[in-house]
Amino acid sequence: MAVTYMTEEGLRKLKEELKEMESVQRPEISRQIAEARDKGDLSENAEYDAAKEAQGMLEAKIAQLKSLIATARLIDESTIGTDEVKIMNKVTIKNLQTKKEMTYTLVSESEADLKSGKIAVSTPIAQGLLGKKVGDIAEIVVPSGKMTFEVINISI
Repeated sequence: MAVTYMTEEGLRKLKEELKEMESVQRPEISRQIAEARDKGDLSENAEYDAAKEAQGMLEAKIAQLKSLIATARLIDESTIGTDEVKIMNKVTIKNLQTKKEMTYTLVSESEADLKSGKIAVSTPIAQGLLGKKVGDIAEIVVPSGKMTFEVINISI
């Protein structure tokens, strides 16, 4: 099983999501199944089929979350340096073609959220930035071609 590195906040959110699924969503689906079953013939009962399918998908998500939580390793944020790009660093980069600057925080897959500037450490851009220092140039192959970035700043 692969280890997933994450912050305390990320792990807390996963545990809250799991608790919601187990204590609220699971009983609700069970109630829907029982209600549909009470309506009679299950062979032509679309509500029953839909509820059973939702139950299967929920149980799969619960299993996936439990696995993620079991393999989680917390990152000690106090030990993160800014000498080179690592997971949990906030990196400001400049696209050398467009001269546009962007800032991203490199996080685990489960914490990635592009809207808030958090990209998964497994993405091509993050992979191309890992280990780089301020002033370094990173040529990164992305689906649309090759992009060239300069590392402007590394922070926590």
